[in-house]
Amino acid sequence: MSESPRKYLIIIAGPTAVGKTALSIQIAKALHTEIISADSRQFFRELNIGTAKPTLDELAQVNHHFINSHSISEIYSAGDFERDVLKLLETLFKKHDYVVMTGGSGFYVKAVSEGLDDLPAPLPGLRESLTEKLHANGLAPLQAEISEIDPTFALTPEINNPQRVIRALEVFYTTGSPISQFHLKQTQKRPFEQILIALDRDRSELYNRIDLRMDHMLQDGLITEAKDLLPYRSHHALQTVGYKEVYGFLDKQYDEEEMIRLLKQNSRRYAKRQLTWFRHQGNFEWFQADEYEKILTYIQARIRDNKDQ
Repeated sequence: MSESPRKYLIIIAGPTAVGKTALSIQIAKALHTEIISADSRQFFRELNIGTAKPTLDELAQVNHHFINSHSISEIYSAGDFERDVLKLLETLFKKHDYVVMTGGSGFYVKAVSEGLDDLPAPLPGLRESLTEKLHANGLAPLQAEISEIDPTFALTPEINNPQRVIRALEVFYTTGSPISQFHLKQTQKRPFEQILIALDRDRSELYNRIDLRMDHMLQDGLITEAKDLLPYRSHHALQTVGYKEVYGFLDKQYDEEEMIRLLKQNSRRYAKRQLTWFRHQGNFEWFQADEYEKILTYIQARIRDNKDQ
């Protein structure tokens, strides 16, 4: 009796504006499969211009998942994403031997690739209640609350991330124990093979692409989009590069020229941090973003080598 064919999740990561979307569509079309987005801001239907979602034409070429899948009124964590993607992959792997996942949100990529801490589901209604408090009063009261019950968490950078603060409160009020007690720090075994690819470009070329993207976003109405999202500006997705600089301008902290300078400068710095993060993971094979044939050959070789084992 022959064994079932191995299934492969092909992860294509890299910094903002490097060209992940175009390359992933090429690979998905070559392998006759679908794409999962691992961009933590493209989940939200209301965030369009500032998140550089695939265009309608790109979305029509290949079936995409986790784009416009949630509302900004929801809190959607990396743990939620891990659970939902693994469930989706069970379905996709019934149709396909390969699935492509792409994005620059390293924590979300890692959630699917390696797994996060085994945290309990929140009590019914708890997340909604905490989210309502966040929208009504901002992040500071929730930060004070978690600082009292989980001072270890309060010392981490996650104290400034509304989603992570809400998750920490959920865990405490659901279990009575701080979130730090649930940290397993163990890589989870996945029922599929993984091929991890990271994209890069010449630094000056990448920075020029980022600057051009910012110009296009402003022309397409980024400021108007940010204004429309003002009721949700405490949401983590709106405290990130591309929106926070616009809110500083709307708050009259600086003029439009300075806003544009900050948008480009902070986006370049964010790309540099992404590159550093993925390089520190140590398990990605790196390519230039325009090396489609070389990347496809590498994927096919990895699959062929596994079949020979």
